Amino acid sequence: MTSTRYGRHGRFAAAALGIATCLVAATAAPVCAGWGVSFETGITFGGYNDVRIPGDTGTDFSFTDDLETDTRPFVRGRITWQLDRHTVTLLAAPLRLDAAGTLDRDVSFNGVELPENALVEGRYRFDSWRVTWRYAFHKSDRLEIGAGITAKIRDAGIRLAWGGTVTEKTNVGFVPLVNVRLRWTPDGAAGFLFEADALAAPQGRAEDVLAAILFDLGPRRAFYAGYRLLEGGADNDEVYNFALIHYAVVGVEIGL
Repeated sequence: MTSTRYGRHGRFAAAALGIATCLVAATAAPVCAGWGVSFETGITFGGYNDVRIPGDTGTDFSFTDDLETDTRPFVRGRITWQLDRHTVTLLAAPLRLDAAGTLDRDVSFNGVELPENALVEGRYRFDSWRVTWRYAFHKSDRLEIGAGITAKIRDAGIRLAWGGTVTEKTNVGFVPLVNVRLRWTPDGAAGFLFEADALAAPQGRAEDVLAAILFDLGPRRAFYAGYRLLEGGADNDEVYNFALIHYAVVGVEIGL
């Protein structure tokens, strides 16, 4: 009846009022929705990182086999909004890997020729910004199972520098992913956390998978420690790159 009486503008106003009411209420008591944040850190270990740029005419080389990739720390941050069985998250996941060494052959990279035995410094950048919607098919104090979709913006770059020359291939693109999550705390204190964003297509693939031990620290507080795997890449005329990154992780989840 309200929408009939006030029309389209009335419906928009009512929706805006409802959202605003939920936002205000969430800061006092989680009646309409629950907000939360999570932070994750640790160290990364390179698995493989194979590159050929351009994808059809460049020279194959590896950041991990031909160069030495440093182990380095990382950090991720996430904001979560939950309404009943629906969850929306915003994730920022930057990644930098540095490598150095000499290439035992001439290499054509990004239209530039690297001479044999040149001392090379490389940087692999893979920044990920994601929005996820997930629906919990089962939700209780001890077990949550859900699935949804993720919209990912990939901001990537591969750079090589030697002898005063620097060249970098950058790429920004959109990647749709499938999201799944399982959170299990059988005794109410310690449990298991599994979460993944993944999808495969003929042009490439992407997987970001977390498996961790979860420790419940009280109302809407948790700590976890475990292993994360980031794998995937693309094969096209512009770029060939497939990488596997291992993470040793610790993280906290905090309900607001």
